[in-house]
Amino acid sequence: MKSTMIYAILYVLSVVLVNLAFSFVPLLQLPGGEFWSPVSLIVGFTFVVRDYAQREIGHWVLPAMLLGGLVSGIMADATVAIASVCAFMVGEFLDWAVYTFSGKPFSQRILLSSTLSTPVDSTVFLAMVGIFSVPGVLFMTAGKMVGAVIVYFLARRREALPA
Repeated sequence: MKSTMIYAILYVLSVVLVNLAFSFVPLLQLPGGEFWSPVSLIVGFTFVVRDYAQREIGHWVLPAMLLGGLVSGIMADATVAIASVCAFMVGEFLDWAVYTFSGKPFSQRILLSSTLSTPVDSTVFLAMVGIFSVPGVLFMTAGKMVGAVIVYFLARRREALPA
């Protein structure tokens, strides 16, 4: 059966929703005076949806990401949208490398690609929106990894089912 592109559509929508949330949800002040966005807790699911979208549409996931960034730029804060697209592009390149060269099963690629791309993506995004801090990167990365670990276990279970 042909692909429905459901994950690609969900990916574009999730990029827009996350960017809107980053634009409107207030930052929380961490001990030591640094800031963190609670929205970072849901970004991990966008990365996972991207992994599924990449399986579904291959390298066309890059134009899908750009579309999400363009719509975000219209609906959300332009600085957030630009930072998001730049961060997603860096993360996407790392994910592309994992998916292209690792040869690992899908579940392992989810975990490996997220482990590599989420701290880099977080660093780029937070630096570009002007709230970079090491605790902020750690919190954002941890939030993203929660989604990746959940989907890793779901995908691993599915891979173990008889064909």
